[in-house]
Amino acid sequence: MSLSESDRASDLPAKEWFATTHWSVVLSAADTSGPGANEALEQLCRTYWYPLYAYVRRQGQNPEDAQDLTQEFFARFPSRKYFQLAPE
Repeated sequence: MSLSESDRASDLPAKEWFATTHWSVVLSAADTSGPGANEALEQLCRTYWYPLYAYVRRQGQNPEDAQDLTQEFFARFPSRKYFQLAPE
């Protein structure tokens, strides 16, 4: 990462910060057979896509690879059952 990129990474816009986690949404997304599971997953994706993308960029990935890695994370997340590890 060049010095100019490092300087820009320290001046993050507010949308690059993680929002407060609403565990009820996480638990709804975890219940894949529940009526609101798809909507909950969509809300989590909308809330956390950009902060995760920004994190991956700060790790040195170019924009295209960072987009692919972020999308892949969300594509695999439900199938890996990570939601079920969340505390109730």
